[in-house]
Amino acid sequence: MDKKYLKRSIDSGLQEWKDSRIRKPLLLRGARQVGKSSTVRELGKQFESFVEVNFEKDDLLYGVNTVFERGSNPKRICDELSLIYGKPIIPGRTLLFLDEVQSCIPAISSLRYFYEEYPELHVIAAGSLLEFALQEIPSFGVGRIRSMFMYPFSFDEYLHATGSGLLADALQKASPEKPFSETVHNRFLQELVRFMLTGGMPEVVSTYAGGGSLLECQQALDDLMLSFYADFSKYKERVPASRLREIFASVVHQTGGKFTYSKVSPSLTRLQVKESLELLELAGLIYPVTHTSANGLPLAAEMNAKYRKFLIFDTGIYQRFLRLDLGQLLASDRLEQVNKGALAELFAGLELLKSAPGNFPQQLYYWQREKSGSSAEVDYVVQCNADIVPVEVKSGTKGSLQSMFQFLSEKKYEYGIRCSMENFGDYRNIKIYPLYAVSRIGKGES
Repeated sequence: MDKKYLKRSIDSGLQEWKDSRIRKPLLLRGARQVGKSSTVRELGKQFESFVEVNFEKDDLLYGVNTVFERGSNPKRICDELSLIYGKPIIPGRTLLFLDEVQSCIPAISSLRYFYEEYPELHVIAAGSLLEFALQEIPSFGVGRIRSMFMYPFSFDEYLHATGSGLLADALQKASPEKPFSETVHNRFLQELVRFMLTGGMPEVVSTYAGGGSLLECQQALDDLMLSFYADFSKYKERVPASRLREIFASVVHQTGGKFTYSKVSPSLTRLQVKESLELLELAGLIYPVTHTSANGLPLAAEMNAKYRKFLIFDTGIYQRFLRLDLGQLLASDRLEQVNKGALAELFAGLELLKSAPGNFPQQLYYWQREKSGSSAEVDYVVQCNADIVPVEVKSGTKGSLQSMFQFLSEKKYEYGIRCSMENFGDYRNIKIYPLYAVSRIGKGES
């Protein structure tokens, strides 16, 4: 029996793509098991016929890769696929889904011809290690392919999935000027801590939403970690899977601080660590947070890639890797005892990524004072409309804002944002957002 489909924010973007009069083939990008295939299958229910080609499984059964290897004529390809799968492929009435497309480079290359020669057909391609394949096609589909990026469940998606949609709807209307009552605020905090511990991987969210216990969620996380480790051997032949595991572990342990190469292993060179980090980033398992001087827009203009933090892709995986004390966390609405707030900073960064538009890859930035002997650092720097806004993350309800005020004074910016376990509010020129409302940053900011 199929599991109940849990709605995702990307569904509305896929619907717009489906209904658009001018439509390009769509490339759905994101890490393994974040829900890409399930989302496309759900969209496929709106079509008279749905043809799913899985290049990892179906090539063994049908030799389907040869259909694409023999040329890129989209109408011939569709005629042959229709015969193989026994389903009609009719423009406007069929959704053609090319899954695990990284296993067939000619299929990726064919997408541009679908746009040029068969634009009336709905075509979506996806793959778990797609970014590796795209590196082999440097000029792939420029202007002819549309990309959408997908992540694990956000806190908002989790609330909807677990039957707390009214809370999610209320959050969309909240702001520092309109704080919640303490009763509602505390309810959000309870949900927040639970979400941080289970994380946003669809398998885990589905387990919990279906009545599963936290213990069952932990078991699902263990299974996921094993599957990600098994994938490491596919990343690159000359990089041992053991090295990738070692560096992934170091990213987890260094969460919340600048990544220091020398902390990984004395036996690895800087180049070896750098190459492994790039592979983990391509796989969507880690996201960089890059230093920027933040003197103006765009923030990327003054970034310094020598200074980076890294976030792993899910808080549930993070806590499971560290074997955190779940009982202690669930009994408290304070997270400062957990790795000095690293979990809170990780959650905030992931929420900033997930709440951004999904049609291009997002980049996170942070700031630290570049003068020697200075320890001033702001966790994130974001763009809100035409403003540059510093964001500090606190795991409790207290904490100094010295770095924030130093940043605002030095850069002459109007206001900053503090994310903590406090309710909405303000303090001097600091807007206070509860940690559970990170996704609201920049929404309605003036």
